[in-house]
Amino acid sequence: MSVVVIGLNHRTVPLELLERMTVSHDRLEKSLHDLVGRPNISEVVLLSTCNRTEVYVVAERFHGAWQDVRNFLSELAHMAPEEFSHHLYSHYDDGAVQHLFSVAAGIDSAVLGESEILGQVREAWEQGQRAGTARSAMNLLFRQALQVGKRARTETGIGRHVTSVSQAAVAMASDRLGSLEGVQVLVLGAGGMGEGMAVALAGAGVAEVRVANRTPERARALAERVHGRAIGMSEVADGLAEVDVLLSSTAAESIVLTADDFEHVMARRNGRRLLVVDVAVPRDIDAGVSRIPGVTLFDLDDIRAFAAVGAAGRRAEVMAVESIVAEEVERYLEESTARTAAPLVAALWQRAEELRQAELERHRGRIDALDDKGRTVVDSITKGLVAKLLHEPSVQLKDAAGTPRAERLSDSLRDLFDL
Repeated sequence: MSVVVIGLNHRTVPLELLERMTVSHDRLEKSLHDLVGRPNISEVVLLSTCNRTEVYVVAERFHGAWQDVRNFLSELAHMAPEEFSHHLYSHYDDGAVQHLFSVAAGIDSAVLGESEILGQVREAWEQGQRAGTARSAMNLLFRQALQVGKRARTETGIGRHVTSVSQAAVAMASDRLGSLEGVQVLVLGAGGMGEGMAVALAGAGVAEVRVANRTPERARALAERVHGRAIGMSEVADGLAEVDVLLSSTAAESIVLTADDFEHVMARRNGRRLLVVDVAVPRDIDAGVSRIPGVTLFDLDDIRAFAAVGAAGRRAEVMAVESIVAEEVERYLEESTARTAAPLVAALWQRAEELRQAELERHRGRIDALDDKGRTVVDSITKGLVAKLLHEPSVQLKDAAGTPRAERLSDSLRDLFDL
């Protein structure tokens, strides 16, 4: 069996295709069960964010698992496999481990060193655990991935300055307007990204933050946190007629605000311009809005380009992070291969104990004739002899785990001891 990752991200596909491959939170559990029910997959974790959709699996056969995941994505996006399969990347075994560790460390992100990805990796793993699709192999892999992410951010400077999409969205709006001092902002969506943007706004000197969300309770909770004001979804149009900036990041699976909506809004603004930053995937705002006079629309591609300009200082830290990733990959492989040897070592000791007990039973009549001290001595001597005989084979097998020599030793032990 192999650990395999198959996916696509902001570098391999255009935003339009990434939108279609995004798995919403509401569909995640069903998708996990769908994947693990396919013939070549025994465990799965699905990481779907605004920048990537990646499927991590324990595969019975690599090519079979690749086809299973490709077919799942085809059904998800309602696209024929040949329309997108050339965009997919895949890594297996140590390559898959290195990829996930790099993702968790923030060096595979659109915003170099972003902080949000570590929480997204944790949530993806926890979702897999809750669904029962992440078990021993995925648990070992993702537990260590989180440790890598934490090490990268505490031992290097990869996490300095603007290190999240939400921070970049606010920074880009400030850069475009010259400042957010005295500006009125509407945040549409109170999930993780919306929360990040609202918190970033709170320290930018804005005049007011309004928060709208399809769940009113979440809007109120976020608005209270940033000393803003919650509004209902029915009030969004009125809000857009008054604010200077819209920051949008809902979990909707289709367009939330159309070009017609903005035509009506701009007619009420008396020539005042409106800056719109849409960080949702799939997008909340109809792309045609960019053609409406007075509206400036930015999406994730624009944010990535903006963030790349400010990442020069953090790029110097990439080599240090890569060193941590390489070290942790080696440690993971050692632990993983040791675990593969453990069942055979346990079987060897169990077989030896069965033989010891059988031999003691064969001589039960003589042993029973001994006193308690004599029987204890016999038991101790036979146990000690077995332990001495099996110690070196056990050590050799564990030390060789993951190498061709381990395979030869394993085959020999199975043949010699009928394991």
